[in-house]
Amino acid sequence: MDKKLLEILACPSCKSSLVYVQEEQELVCIPCRLAYTVRDDIPIMLINEARELSADEADALRS
Repeated sequence: MDKKLLEILACPSCKSSLVYVQEEQELVCIPCRLAYTVRDDIPIMLINEARELSADEADALRS
C-alpha cells in the first residue's frame, strides 16, 4: 500500500485515519471496528462491504 495514499484515505463512516494490515490486505478503522478490503492494490471503501472487527481484533490493533 502506497504510504501517500494511506495518509490521504480516511474511514468513510467516521473520517478517522486507517491502519493497513498487510497480512489481511485490509484497511482498518479502529474506532468504527470496520475493515475495508484491498483488492489488487485498490481499497474498497464501501461501508456496506466492510467487515466488522471483533472487540479482540480491534484491541490487538490498538496495541
